[in-house]
Amino acid sequence: MQCGERTLADLVVNGEEIELDEEGYLVHLSDWSPDAARLLADREEIALSDAHWEIIELLRDFYQTYDLSPAMRPLVKWIGKHLGPDKGRSIYLMQLFPPSPAKIASKIAGLPKPTNCL
Repeated sequence: MQCGERTLADLVVNGEEIELDEEGYLVHLSDWSPDAARLLADREEIALSDAHWEIIELLRDFYQTYDLSPAMRPLVKWIGKHLGPDKGRSIYLMQLFPPSPAKIASKIAGLPKPTNCL
């Protein structure tokens, strides 16, 4: 890439260019902001609602606690523990972050791709 040239993976947030990897995840976790999350969600064709934000916040808490992005099963358990059994279900998360809630929610939350998303 030549100087000043952008890749499709670049994200411009409030006039600042943020580096993304080839799959669209932030290269530097410190670049995350709510504005970055909105733009990342737009790329996934997701309009963020309060329900999305509560999952994003819990996902970021999980990462702070365990220093990793959860796969689907730990994500469901974590959400259920904090938001109750109605929201701690795969189908609920699938409605918010299709087609792969652990991957898509992690991306929007500015976290690394989970290593196992089963």
